[in-house]
Amino acid sequence: MSSAPRSARGPRPGSNARVASIDYGNLHAHYGYALKRAQIAAFDAFARATAGMQMTPPRYTALVILQANPGISQSALGSALGTARSGAMMLTDWLVRRDLAERRHRTDNKRAWGLYLTCEGAALVVRLKRRVFAHDQRVAARLTARERRELLRLLEKFTE
Repeated sequence: MSSAPRSARGPRPGSNARVASIDYGNLHAHYGYALKRAQIAAFDAFARATAGMQMTPPRYTALVILQANPGISQSALGSALGTARSGAMMLTDWLVRRDLAERRHRTDNKRAWGLYLTCEGAALVVRLKRRVFAHDQRVAARLTARERRELLRLLEKFTE
């Protein structure tokens, strides 16, 4: 194992920091490369906002979707997350085991099951949204409000 100080070895794995001695060629011109670096910065901010909470971006996304769509089916949640049925089931099981969500018969169809936040899940979503939004604001602080709106608009175009 090297005894060189951390800074001499470069940034930690997964970092989006550039190494001064490396020529990155034309990577700056690739949208995917820029998006990946931005994603790493955003995920780092998310990790700081949710430190110690066993939260991942898909879990957070599922909780926010459940808050906005009480009674959503597990398959609809999976579709919204862009995950396979088995992935949606594993995520739902994780939320249920931690008493953050529950499966209940839907009011509009007693044969169908819907997903609902528990009181604990609803309280957690409120805390998480506040913390994640605050960290997002710090990450985007270099941008004006207009630039932030424009960035979100342009990123949305990538997914259309």
